[in-house]
Amino acid sequence: MKNNKRIERKFTRTPENFTCVVCGQEIKGTGYTDHCPSCLWSRHVDINPGDRKSSCQCLMEPLGVTQKKGDWRIYYKCQSCGYKHFNKTADDDNTELIIQLSSRPIKMKT
Repeated sequence: MKNNKRIERKFTRTPENFTCVVCGQEIKGTGYTDHCPSCLWSRHVDINPGDRKSSCQCLMEPLGVTQKKGDWRIYYKCQSCGYKHFNKTADDDNTELIIQLSSRPIKMKT
């Protein structure tokens, strides 16, 4: 018997340019750009990556970084609703800020 349920994709590539509301940096989006490479702040715009379906739209503060499978990931918390998640760093991200974030312990509920 076939399963005819439609499988929803969890990632939508959405190339968009934007201006960072924290530092004013003009960012050329690649479709994978989810935060400002200059100050590392983000916005809570997605439910699933790239879908732009979140009604929140508020700022997401970079709280720390961690490594997973050799990739550095920034840990974010939404300043409005408290949603937390990780995003991969990008090659053009501010290395100095990533180093500063690496000295902050990440507090996660278990």
